Amino acid sequence: MNDQSSGYQNRLVAILFFAWGTVFLDRMSQFYLAPYFAPEFQLSHEQIGVLASVLAISWAVSTLVFGAWSDRIGRKKILIPAIFAFSLLSWVTGVVRNYHELLLVRALMGIAEGPTWSIITALIEESSSKSRRGRNIGIVVSAAALVGLAAAPILTTQVAARFGWRWAFFVAGAPGLISAILIWLYVKEPQPESRGEVHGHKIGFADYLSILKYRNMWLCCVGAAGFMGWLFLENVFAPLYITEVAHQSATTAGLLLGATGLGSFVLGFLLPGLSDKWGRKPVLFFMSALCIFVPLELLIGPLYAHPWILAAILFATNAGQGVPALIMVLVPTESVPPQFAATSIGLATLIGEVFGATVAPTVGGAMAQAHGLAAPLWMSAGGMALVFIVTLFLRETAHETAARPEVLRATAD
Repeated sequence: MNDQSSGYQNRLVAILFFAWGTVFLDRMSQFYLAPYFAPEFQLSHEQIGVLASVLAISWAVSTLVFGAWSDRIGRKKILIPAIFAFSLLSWVTGVVRNYHELLLVRALMGIAEGPTWSIITALIEESSSKSRRGRNIGIVVSAAALVGLAAAPILTTQVAARFGWRWAFFVAGAPGLISAILIWLYVKEPQPESRGEVHGHKIGFADYLSILKYRNMWLCCVGAAGFMGWLFLENVFAPLYITEVAHQSATTAGLLLGATGLGSFVLGFLLPGLSDKWGRKPVLFFMSALCIFVPLELLIGPLYAHPWILAAILFATNAGQGVPALIMVLVPTESVPPQFAATSIGLATLIGEVFGATVAPTVGGAMAQAHGLAAPLWMSAGGMALVFIVTLFLRETAHETAARPEVLRATAD
């Protein structure tokens, strides 16, 4: 039986919030530091896109493989070593000597970070009472915005400006070690009655494929691709657009991206919890519609004369981190049997990473090279428009969890 007491849930949310924040701090640092290391290694826009893509594809495979494995053997056995590994690899990034070494280290980083997404979100989902599921997931996922999208661009650019970009990677790697220790000491391993089993037998490959029978699963995969494309096209190319096209300093880019990341945290923190009462679809409609405009706001040249106004607009319109809480976690896990919670998250993430975070930045880099840095930002807006369209066809899951197939989760509401 899972511990679903209010006190334990609060503690779990706090620890996993910190852990997920450290993951995104490490992952996003390379984008904000690109204006510093790109000249040293003489990188093209296309090569910067490839750096994002190689991390994404290794993350994609890793999150599905290790997420499915954690459905069989448990969460902590995989999560803790993964966090230690990516923290050390962040430090290794700070000592690379050329583009090829950087490419290899970031590919290994993706393998280490991939399991954290599916396992952290599955862990919080199956340890939460159903009346708090949306709220708890929203809080944990919003850490990516607060730490990775708000604090990281300011922290990394300030460290790089004063001490060099290599020291920024050293700083980014330290918090992960602390989060791994906290998980080891204070997080309990959920114990579903059916861990590794379905219909009384060990889960096999065919059983994993059974999640493809659910329409929501397919739609969530498409939506995940749209969201990831929106996220990474913006965060890979916005710093370069701001510095090279809008002719602002790297620290100004850090300020603007920090503002939009902070807005993503605030709205991503609040809105998924409302979906517990109002439903997943209405909240997802609102968030995706709002987020379409975020990358387009960066294209409005006159606003750069008033950076604080632009920062306020970016803050008020970015609900981005609420989107994956629904389209990549809650809707998939509420649509399939609970034995496949991490697998469903991993599958949606795999498709999102391959098409949204791997193909999209590579294509975006080529488009930027051919048509200018505004092109990938338009592509970013198109990615979120895809999420909006997908939401039209989703089946609502917020109030149907009790009726889902083969429910073996204990609830204590």
